Amino acid sequence: MSSRNIQVEPMRRRAVEDQAVEIVERKGIGHPDSICDGVAEHVSATLAREYIDRVGRVLHYNTDETQLVAGSAVPAFGGGELTEPIYLLIVGRATREYQGTTIPTETIALRAAREYLSKELPELDLGTDIVIDVDLGEGSGDLREVFGDEGQSVPMANDTSFGVGHAPLTETERIVKTTERRLNTEFAADHPEIGTDVKVMGKREGDQIDVTVAAALVDRHLDDMTGYRSSIDAIESFVKSLATEITDREVSVYVNTADDYEEGAIYLTTTGTSAEQGDDGSVGRGNRANGLITPNRSMSMEATSGKNPVNHIGKIYNLLSTEIATRVVDEVDGIREIRIRLLSQIGQPIDHPHVADAAVVTESDVALGDIEDDVTAIIDEALADVTSLTERVIAGERTTF
Repeated sequence: MSSRNIQVEPMRRRAVEDQAVEIVERKGIGHPDSICDGVAEHVSATLAREYIDRVGRVLHYNTDETQLVAGSAVPAFGGGELTEPIYLLIVGRATREYQGTTIPTETIALRAAREYLSKELPELDLGTDIVIDVDLGEGSGDLREVFGDEGQSVPMANDTSFGVGHAPLTETERIVKTTERRLNTEFAADHPEIGTDVKVMGKREGDQIDVTVAAALVDRHLDDMTGYRSSIDAIESFVKSLATEITDREVSVYVNTADDYEEGAIYLTTTGTSAEQGDDGSVGRGNRANGLITPNRSMSMEATSGKNPVNHIGKIYNLLSTEIATRVVDEVDGIREIRIRLLSQIGQPIDHPHVADAAVVTESDVALGDIEDDVTAIIDEALADVTSLTERVIAGERTTF
């Protein structure tokens, strides 16, 4: 029998898929909040790898306070320009010296940020469109102590906090998440005018799903208003077709609903992100660890991106709870929905949470008692292997937003 405090209980509400109204949001890769998440997480993973290469272990750090101050732009068909650059500030804590070895943390962070932006925001000129600044101090002594000693098998939690995950995704959640990713990959391959700042909001009332897309279009790839409107129509058709692959429900798609063609007020940008025109950003203000914002479900307010993957519960337990929920649904029959909550106590081993709680909605012909042992066993096994999650995060195998 496990020594871990694992609780399995019935969920005291209907599964989200069965509720009358559902709301789901995803902020795309080029949204200002997602830019901060992406930079913070890439800097985090890069720092971890550099620490391992230089001193043989990950040292204490966090880069989860990255902020973006929007610039100003004058977009125009055929190509406009930025009149004030975007400002990105990478803020956090990082160990600079270990047993006589100096680690150039700010240089590493700056290089990682440029690497990420170059790959994910190709319309952004890193020489003129954005100013990147880094300010990484060192963490407090007590948190560095909690981070653990070399050779320690299981790290101690850095905080008393919790993570939450759920599965399976509803049809609306799948549509919203898939819409942004496929617009920014498959659709963008044939339509360079679509920017990376694609925000998707899904609303389901009964069996009617409305998908509202805000897509920043890039001016230099469009000649005139006719071309702009044609691109909007193409986005609408693409999303509608995509949705029919996921659901048999009625789906309506709306794109750039704030556009006023008569006034010429449209979502046209120079760089493909609203960060060029007054929209600031911050780590943790957008998508949760599963890539979505889901007001119908429990969510942690922790910023997952940028936190160290060794003992920072705000990262580890949010990712792990999502993995556990998905695995349980995949391996245990008869589950309509499951929510996993993991709560830590600062200074205690992360493989022994203060409580691991599973709340389950079963299918109508399944009793919770019939599957409780299976659910408990999967949770116990995942917690026993929690340190493997650290390795996967450092290797870039897990997304955090």
